[in-house]
Formats: sequence, C-alpha cells, structure tokens
Amino acid sequence: MQYSKDIFLNNLAQTSPFPFLIPIERAEGVYLFEPGGKKYIDMISGIGVSNIGHRHPHVVKAIKNQLDKHLHVMVYGEYIQAPSNLLAQKLSKVLPAPLNCSYFVNSGTEANEAALKLAKRVTGRTEIISCKKSYHGSTHGSMSVSGNEIKKQAFRPLLPDVNFIEFGNEANLSSITERTACVIMETIQGDAGVRIPSKKYLQAVRKKCNETGAQLILDEIQCGMGRTGALFAFEHYDIVPDILTLGKAFGGGLPIAAFISNKEKMQTLTHDPMLGHITTFGGNPVCCASALATLEVIEQENILPHVERKGELIESILAHTKIKEMRRIGLMFALDFDSSERVNRIVQSCKENGVIGYWFLSNPHSLRLAPPLTISDSEIKEACAIILNAIEKS
Repeated sequence: MQYSKDIFLNNLAQTSPFPFLIPIERAEGVYLFEPGGKKYIDMISGIGVSNIGHRHPHVVKAIKNQLDKHLHVMVYGEYIQAPSNLLAQKLSKVLPAPLNCSYFVNSGTEANEAALKLAKRVTGRTEIISCKKSYHGSTHGSMSVSGNEIKKQAFRPLLPDVNFIEFGNEANLSSITERTACVIMETIQGDAGVRIPSKKYLQAVRKKCNETGAQLILDEIQCGMGRTGALFAFEHYDIVPDILTLGKAFGGGLPIAAFISNKEKMQTLTHDPMLGHITTFGGNPVCCASALATLEVIEQENILPHVERKGELIESILAHTKIKEMRRIGLMFALDFDSSERVNRIVQSCKENGVIGYWFLSNPHSLRLAPPLTISDSEIKEACAIILNAIEKS
C-alpha cells in the first residue's frame, strides 16, 4: 500500500500523463533503491538537486543536529537563528563582495519571482528582458519570463512589459535600454538543452546593463553549486551579477533557495512598503543547516577540481554516431538525437537496466545527464555502458 500506483495516480496530482512510476524506498550516494532491492544509478541528480549525492553523511548529521534544537519558530526575518546566520555568512565569504546579503526562500521559482520584484523596486522601472528558450520556473512571474510559449499559452495573461532576446546574440543587446528594470538569464541555459554562451557575450551583457542601469539577474538554479566545475557558473565569465538566484542543489536535498544581492539593494524591501517581500517558511532552520553542510562538503571534499575530468570521461565514453551533438560544461550534459521518440526509447531502456536519464522540458530531442558530482569513475563507466547500450538499441 505504501507504494501503491493507484494511490499515486489517483490521490496525487500529476504533472504529466507519463510519470516514471518507480517506487523509491531509499537513496544513498548515486543510487536509488526500490523496495525489492533493485537499484538505479541516478544520472540526473533528481533534476540537478543531489549534486553531492543522496543523503550525504555530513548533510544528514547537520539535519539531525538541527532537528534536536528546533524546527520552524517564526516567519522569515524576525528571529535570530544560528542556521540562517551561518549560511548567510558562508555565502558572503564564497561570493564576490557585491553579493553580500542573502534572502532565503523555498524554491527556485520563488527566488526568481523575488529577484524580479527587487529589480523593479531598485530601479523604479517596469520592463523585464529575458531570453528565448529560457526556463525560470512555473509560477506566474517566473513563467512570464520563461521562453517556452507552448507551456505558457494556457495561462495567459501573464506579466506585462516582458520582452525576449536571443540568448548568445550580441546584436539583440540593443533592446536593453534606460527603461529596462532587469535582464534575467540563466548563466547556462538548462532546459533549453545546455546552451553555453561565450565569455564575450556575457561580458557584453554585463557592460550593457552597466551602461543602462538595468539590473543583471543571473539564474543559477540549475547550473550553480559546482555543476559546471566552478561553485557558481558566472565565475567562468569574469562577471558578477547584480542579483543571483540559487535553488535545486543548494539545499543538499531539502527545499531551499535564495536570491542574493548587496545589502543596500536588499534593504529597499524593508520599507515603502514594509514587508516588500515576505515568506513564512523561507530560511527554515533545518533547510539552512542542510544547505550550509552542502557548501562545506563541496569545499572540504575538494569536489570542484574533479568535475571537469569526470565530465571529459563521460564525454569520451559516450561518443556515438547516433548522437548529433553533445553540449557539456562540467557535469551538465545535453545529447542531441534525431527525434524525441529516440530519446524516449533511450530513457526507457536505461530505466529498465538501472540508470536514470531524462529529457529536457523545452528540448525533448536531447537526453539530459547531470550525475552527482561525487560519482566515482567506476560508477561513471557502469552507467555509461548501460547508456551506450540503450543508444545502440534505439
């Protein structure tokens, strides 16, 4: 009964007509386990969440320690709590100096919603510029600045004064003007199929925002927390955003996200009106303890220097003539095939043989791979052998 498909399908709201329907009893490291013992190598990290693997011992210990102290005690921003204090302090140390003030929320889409509000509040402007093929979340504001028109059509009207430019196209940057409140973009476009901009392009975006006074919001909900081989993807480009959003892997498996800027800008949310942004569960102490422990694991276990090498290993093993193009940065992959049907066959074959791969919402002809950064070489080879077999049979 615990793992009843009928209950799952009838009493839980569904997100698609085709759920994976794998019963999960436990998870450890890179593995997911069914009640009967069958195991799967999670090559998508729960869609970019389990960057340091499932149930990392240091994270579990931090969660248990906080459970023994207190859970929720007050809405965000009223009580001084050690987990949120320590997490904010840690972020201010690992981020560039302008990003010294964090606001903790519950999910990536909420972080982006709040970042848009902050940009409007700071600039007094209304226009938002985003990128075609982008994905920033599924709540109304985040959906408004996402580039998938098919997903948006049934939910209009959405936010007004949102305009879209082509990601990576410098000529489009002339659209950013003195009436632009912000430019919001993923440092690496995730759902579009791992679209990696040039250094020249992102530096041109930064320059144009400086010239016009527009706030640059970088969404690192998918590409942050070490996924690209740097703790934050913008580090590859020698730029600093005005506002940074984090989520997914940030919590080490618990739901927490953040929008981060400098103290002066964040202070504008405290007056005219007071409580310019507010959340009940944002900064939950257990989630903050988990997020802090996650940052500690990345640092103490020296994970980042090995990300690129592991990415290169996967890339070399998965070379196959059926792959039309492979895009990769760190351990963030998109493998293009000739059709979404072939990708589906590959995903299903992998699932049957103990490996979890997935699609991209807005790029269904690509196979998504984003394994835990902690995956070993032997686990990589085991998983890639199954993926190669699935590609060959597809």
